[in-house]
Amino acid sequence: MIQPDTRLQVMWNRLLAVVEEQGQALIRAAFSPIVRECGDISAGIFDAQGRMLAQAVTGTPGHINTMAEAVKTLRSRFAQSDMKPGDIYLTNDPWIASGHLNDFLLMMPVFYRGTVIGYTACTSHLVDLGGLGMGPEGSDIYDEGLLIPPCKLVSAGTVNALLLEIVKANSREPIANEGDIYALVACCEAGSSRLIQMMQEFGLADLNALSDYIIETSRRGTLDAIAALPKGTWRHVLTVDGYDQDIGLHAALTIAEDHLLLDFDGTAACVGKGINVPLNYATAYSVFALRCIIGADIPNNAGSLDPFRVTGPKGCILNAQPPAPVAMRHTLGQMTPDLVYGCLSQALPDKVPAEGASCMYDLPLRHAPEAMDRGDDLFALELVFNGGTGARPRLDGLSATAFPSGVWGSQVETTEAVAPILFHRRELRTDSGGAGRFRGGLGQHIEVSASQDQDLMLFLSVERIRNPASGRNGGQDGAPGCITVEPGNRTLPGKGEVRIKAGERLIFETPGGGGYGPPSDRADDEVDTDIRSGLITRNAAETQYVRKT
Repeated sequence: MIQPDTRLQVMWNRLLAVVEEQGQALIRAAFSPIVRECGDISAGIFDAQGRMLAQAVTGTPGHINTMAEAVKTLRSRFAQSDMKPGDIYLTNDPWIASGHLNDFLLMMPVFYRGTVIGYTACTSHLVDLGGLGMGPEGSDIYDEGLLIPPCKLVSAGTVNALLLEIVKANSREPIANEGDIYALVACCEAGSSRLIQMMQEFGLADLNALSDYIIETSRRGTLDAIAALPKGTWRHVLTVDGYDQDIGLHAALTIAEDHLLLDFDGTAACVGKGINVPLNYATAYSVFALRCIIGADIPNNAGSLDPFRVTGPKGCILNAQPPAPVAMRHTLGQMTPDLVYGCLSQALPDKVPAEGASCMYDLPLRHAPEAMDRGDDLFALELVFNGGTGARPRLDGLSATAFPSGVWGSQVETTEAVAPILFHRRELRTDSGGAGRFRGGLGQHIEVSASQDQDLMLFLSVERIRNPASGRNGGQDGAPGCITVEPGNRTLPGKGEVRIKAGERLIFETPGGGGYGPPSDRADDEVDTDIRSGLITRNAAETQYVRKT
């Protein structure tokens, strides 16, 4: 006979399979490349109290950890007694869902034997919701597109057709938006049906015992990990590019006996452009960064998230209040792990990596305003690229890798198939990783142009142009990002709306990660391997590294 704890562990493993199938259903059914090719999603199972039990491995922290709180909010907005089988709720409110309007969050109550026993939920990115589009140029949330407050998308299995028509009418990509919404619905339904099937197979009437086991086991493990840490408060300031001038992000990390508190007090105020960050999104990435170091082997759920607390003054750029513009909230939100690690490295000096490129290097592109009059192709597309990660205490950084977002890079063939875009080059950027005992990861060199005789509109919001990734413990900085247009070698700022004229080539160089440890400590054979592999040039090796033979 299976012992109780063993039986619960078996059910936990089955739950992981359920959420992964749920996430894959969303990816396979999605229309937009950023979802089906890049995995810009989250999917999860929640208990009847709205506590997250399990999440799909595929997904971004900005979606997953915000979803963990959003389900509690939606559950409090709609009475469980009014819910019916087949109901699905929706919102894209940035301060409830995932920090900007383009992320739709769905929640579905799961009924078993006439009772709500839990919820499935998911989030994904919709490519266009009208307004000024995916760029930082909005002066408030109303410039940035269509905001949908918490509402019912599906009522007892019947889709709210009027709501879908409103979404389509406010988008430059109505067909893709409709398809992506139905993919989100399919994701919720897949999770619900598989969860019910699991309960039937294990003879469960509810999830209460399994939920308590998962959450309490994870919470105890996290508390044990925190108890082993040094206690105190550590502070750090991270300087980022901002919109048109540098911005200081401040953090104080306090490690107590039974919790961690991260405070953004001192951080610069919100700005008049859409790089402000709602606190839910800043919290999601900050806590993710901490959990990568503290209790990293413990599953991510309500129990393991509970001991981590994040606060910041209202109106600072990491705690933006409505109606602040937040379309590109990921630009600074994804810099918070480097801010957090600046604090944590003082407490755990041999555990924390160097700084990396961190924020995604997005290329939101769409047709020029005159395209309709000329009969050109109309499109809206968001490409995703990544730089190098910071070197780790015992390993080199990863090249062209998304950390902390986890979003996969856009594929050349897929992009060229869905939009009038032509890739000329895409390769690793030699010499971009910071030198060190362990070398920083490399960025990318990408060259793009219009494939037809038409102009393109580019909406930039990237970081690490003026403030590259810093090395740690004697490691050197990574190379800064650089964006230029040829012919003419016209250098572009990291943020703003830019027209790429027909015949021009956009050259997009993503940043490298910082190095870890003194470059003089790197072994000669490792330097030689880097040279042979084309990761560094011989000239760079001679200036950055001390040869021992």
